[in-house]
Amino acid sequence: MLSSTEPAPARKPLPEVDFGLDDFDADEEVCLNFYRRVSVTQDMLMPLAEHHSADGVHSYYVLFDGSVTWGIPGAPQLMALQRDRDKGTFTFEGERLPLPAMAQSWLIHRGCPPDAIELDPELGPPAADEATRALERRLAGDGDHYALGYSYTRDDPDDMLTVVALRALDERAPSPFRVLVEEVDTDAWTHTLREGGFDTKDEALRWCFNRLDGEAGPLPPVRPAVAVTRPAGLPKGPAARPSGRSR
Repeated sequence: MLSSTEPAPARKPLPEVDFGLDDFDADEEVCLNFYRRVSVTQDMLMPLAEHHSADGVHSYYVLFDGSVTWGIPGAPQLMALQRDRDKGTFTFEGERLPLPAMAQSWLIHRGCPPDAIELDPELGPPAADEATRALERRLAGDGDHYALGYSYTRDDPDDMLTVVALRALDERAPSPFRVLVEEVDTDAWTHTLREGGFDTKDEALRWCFNRLDGEAGPLPPVRPAVAVTRPAGLPKGPAARPSGRSR
């Protein structure tokens, strides 16, 4: 503990995002859309991760939007933003998402190298365990297999969490509805992420609402995929012949 005579350690200033668009232009609709969705709260945007291609044309950002705290309760506080610059003009595409791994996945599936959009470890609480890290890696890689159905972000220090309900795009997937819950331990300043599987949308949403009310039980496990096996005694089909001329 610091004594009353010791100066407090200097706090590292939070990074500010600079889109570097001063010398660029775009058509009126793009400029207006960029202002409404990005520039109007730019002073409240903190870059958790960013990557710029070697040729300077493409840029990718995972942004935390601090202004959301004062907006609609439960709204996603993260933004995934892709910016393209070419011949003095710019275009952009953006999406608000509830979890960093989902923002990373959105960018990866739009051309960002997976190893180039890692989160700054000094910003935000780190993962508390390997289960969290493994699930976040998987979400960043295959997040496009699911559609976002519902999310709620709560930044109450006494119960800081995000719940997310997803639907598998493959109707044959086991546990076609998934729930993700990220919980932040504000004392240890770490976070955990867990996943549960549900058969119906109503079951998934009910668990989310119960968790927000502090009444949810444990998340049910995700059912494993059923491996397709050949029945015993069934003869194998003939081997496929290679195409092209034989030698």
